[in-house]
Amino acid sequence: MSDHAGRVSRRAFLALLAGAPAVLAARARWLGVDEAEAAAELLASTSADSTRRLPPTPDCDDDDEPTPSVTEGPFFKPRSPERASLIEPGMTGPRMSVSGIVFTQGCRPVPGALIDFWQASPEGHYDNVGFRLRGHQFTDADGRYRLETLVPGLYPGRTRHFHVKVQAPHGRILTTQLFFPREARNQEDFIFRPDLLMWVRDTNDSREGRFHFVLRTG
Repeated sequence: MSDHAGRVSRRAFLALLAGAPAVLAARARWLGVDEAEAAAELLASTSADSTRRLPPTPDCDDDDEPTPSVTEGPFFKPRSPERASLIEPGMTGPRMSVSGIVFTQGCRPVPGALIDFWQASPEGHYDNVGFRLRGHQFTDADGRYRLETLVPGLYPGRTRHFHVKVQAPHGRILTTQLFFPREARNQEDFIFRPDLLMWVRDTNDSREGRFHFVLRTG
């Protein structure tokens, strides 16, 4: 950590950007994904004088703060099925993938970390009887995960989001939520945090999201 001493961490930097557009914070946070494209978008979204001072950020810094926790909400169900795709036959709606890496605070990837996802349907409903749009998986040997799902819908009082629980083997459980950039409801949602924004881009027939989790290790 010596070469990072005295430097503001990326999460703290995002807090300083709270007055800027949420999408700027998200892109500054996750330039590790397709840096050239994201950097070009970042330069176009704000003034040249300010952005020239923002170097591309790596996937993880060894002074990163842990991913913040937020409320579980009323719709969590334990013992979800193990699966990397939540899409079942007959499901309709815009498709989306979410991928990333689970790190320790020292930037070591966490293999075998449990990641449990649950979400609203594209119509804004949770399945509280079965396990539609619910599932868990484990990170691979490099700490990576990838989820295939549908874009969650909106429901009263909330912006668009995913619910997540993350746990390193024998570690404490992180309960949090992931948010979308450019959502009109973000600033009205009492749970929303800019440092939980995914990096998101549209492809020809779906969306791709990316988020790296940093687990508390002390």
